[in-house]
Amino acid sequence: MARILVFGNSGSGKSTLAAKLNEESGMAHLDLDTLAWLPGKPPQRRPLAESENLIRDFTQDNESWVIEGCYADLLQLAASEADEAVFLDIPVQHCAENAKGRPFEPHKYSSEAAQNRNLAMLIKWIEDYPHRDDCCSQPAHRNFLDAFQGRKSVLTSLQEVSRFRTA
Repeated sequence: MARILVFGNSGSGKSTLAAKLNEESGMAHLDLDTLAWLPGKPPQRRPLAESENLIRDFTQDNESWVIEGCYADLLQLAASEADEAVFLDIPVQHCAENAKGRPFEPHKYSSEAAQNRNLAMLIKWIEDYPHRDDCCSQPAHRNFLDAFQGRKSVLTSLQEVSRFRTA
């Protein structure tokens, strides 16, 4: 049984790593993007209490899991249940290149054209990662990792992410 939190900048490989852990180990996979936002436009964050209920349901329904996302506030809601935290501290320029090459994400966008229209904003978001002060920033991720009580890993290259295996 493993319970792993994977976090980092957009484009760092969080979803790819979580999908690999799911495929190789059968761990249930929760992408926090799927519950962080309310449906509709303009985008609006789901109330924290609602997100907490959804995260609790997921962790109680699955013995072995990986939760991934960039939301330190949501990751904190699962931290006491997790065995390991994996911080993908990938250089910003590599995250931006990854984002430019990512396949269509139908769970996030209504069409590939919509995803492509959002790319410039996403690249700016990625580039601002070290300087922001929100729950999705590099400082928030470092603070989360520092406070985490379980096993910790910091992966600093896309090669390390691709080679990562659970213990």
